[in-house]
Amino acid sequence: MELRVRDVAVILNESEETIIHWARRGTLPAHRVQDQYLFNRVELQEWAALNSHQVSPELFTSNGTRDELPAFRAAIMRGGVYHGVKGSSREQVLEVVTQLPGIPIDVNRPLLLQLLVGRETLASTAFGDGIAIPHPRNPLVVRIHEPHVLLCFLEEPVDFHAIDGQPVQVLFVLLSPSVRVHLQMLAKLAYALHDRPFMQLLKRAAKEDEILERLTILSASYDHTLGGTHARPGASEKP
Repeated sequence: MELRVRDVAVILNESEETIIHWARRGTLPAHRVQDQYLFNRVELQEWAALNSHQVSPELFTSNGTRDELPAFRAAIMRGGVYHGVKGSSREQVLEVVTQLPGIPIDVNRPLLLQLLVGRETLASTAFGDGIAIPHPRNPLVVRIHEPHVLLCFLEEPVDFHAIDGQPVQVLFVLLSPSVRVHLQMLAKLAYALHDRPFMQLLKRAAKEDEILERLTILSASYDHTLGGTHARPGASEKP
């Protein structure tokens, strides 16, 4: 809980009054300590990703420093892109996902399934617009050396209790070795999900090479944004 109201206002590009109002309503994850609200960086990043709220890249840095970011494209390549993933319920889909070859061999698959199902029970990771981002609440329990992201296109839409009521057709399963990397993967995924061409690829369940090609472009755009130019994904695309 290292962020205060004024910090969050800058990161979310909102007024301090709005941040306090959201915190009071429970819309924004916050912790009341005596007479002030404090915010957890991990919870805030998850909220931003799941609510499609664009934020300052400062949220995704570690203690204000710009560490070298792990490549989201490389994480997708490690995890893999899968079409026609079966399952008629949230639990069935997650069980199938934990058996996919993109799960690192050293990961305890039954335990991973428990973590993913438990995370959904605690709070849905459905992003909205047919997309969910299942991930363990504490990424430290997943003992891997490099982040893996599995992109799964479901055989049929499945109810993940999304905030917009839409069934889920696309899953991004994030496996990270640390909280810092977990934040950075969520940051890059959230950035990609604000990119119209990338979203169009997801809508039509595009092939892996098309997805990786777009992620290469977005990676350069994201790094440019961190450099202070605040480029927006898809800014050069024609409407």
